[in-house]
Amino acid sequence: MKEKEGVIKYTLNHQDAEIEKDISIVEINAWRTVLFKLELIGQIDARYDGYGFGNISQKVIDKNNIPSFIISGSQTGGIESLSKQHYCSVIEASPQQNTIASIGKIEPSSEALTHASIYQQDKTINSVIHIHCPEIWNYTKQLKLPYTSADIEYGTPEMANEVKRLFNSGQLKDIHIFSMLGHKDGVIAYSESMKKAAQTIISYYSQAIALEQNKQQR
Repeated sequence: MKEKEGVIKYTLNHQDAEIEKDISIVEINAWRTVLFKLELIGQIDARYDGYGFGNISQKVIDKNNIPSFIISGSQTGGIESLSKQHYCSVIEASPQQNTIASIGKIEPSSEALTHASIYQQDKTINSVIHIHCPEIWNYTKQLKLPYTSADIEYGTPEMANEVKRLFNSGQLKDIHIFSMLGHKDGVIAYSESMKKAAQTIISYYSQAIALEQNKQQR
C-alpha cells in the first residue's frame, strides 16, 4: 500500500501555546528558505499527492540546561518563509514508546520521532534536516550513502530503531547524511550546526546531479 506523505504516526501530547520567546528562528528559517528555493522542502502539486514535504529542526538548551528541539510544523512545506507560529518545541520524545510531547501553535512534523532519535544518538548534534531529493535518493548507492531498509516507513519506531542501527554500525561516523529507502526521495542530514548540515545536503545534491548528467551524456 502506498504511504501517504505527512501523516503523523506517533502518539502526540500537544499543548497549544506559544514557544519560548527567547528561542531564535533566524538561522533555522534562513537555511529552510534556501532549501525551499531548491525544492528540497516544499509543496508541489505534482509530487506526493500535493502534500507538503521535508522538515527541519534545531536543538535548544533551556535556562535549566535541559535540551529539547524546535521543528517545523506539520504541513508547512508550502510556505516559503516561516514565522514562530510555524515551529513547535518537542520537549519529550520516546521512539521506543512511539510518543512525543510538544508545545506550539502548530503540531510537530510527522518526522519528529526520527529527528528525536537522531538527537539521542549523539549529544553534539544540534541540527537535523529532512529533505526530499529524487537525485540523491536514486543515486544512494553510487554516492556510497548509508541507508535505512526499504521496508521501514518514515515516522515510526521501526525507523527510529533503523537510525540507531546506522549509528551503532559506524556507517555514520564520517558521513552525516543517509537515505531512507522506505520513504520515497527521503534523505536526512545532521550536524553540530545548521550550516554544516545544509552544506552537506547541497554538496551531495551537486554530486547526484553530476552523476545524472554523466549518465545522460553516455
